[in-house]
Amino acid sequence: MATYRAIQQEVKATYGFTPKTGWIACVLSEREIAKQPTQNRTGASVRIEACPADKRASIEAALDRLG
Repeated sequence: MATYRAIQQEVKATYGFTPKTGWIACVLSEREIAKQPTQNRTGASVRIEACPADKRASIEAALDRLG
């Protein structure tokens, strides 16, 4: 699996913005890849920085390219 830094660099090079690590974690958890506890949650299942819908496709495409 690619690192968060590699995903950020791929998205920035391809789409022109740098995604927050919380956005990447949100996409990964929805794909059931990342299951570790994180500090960006207020409760058991609520994310403080959920991935915006317009950025999700870009992050998913980068994940697909990087594996």
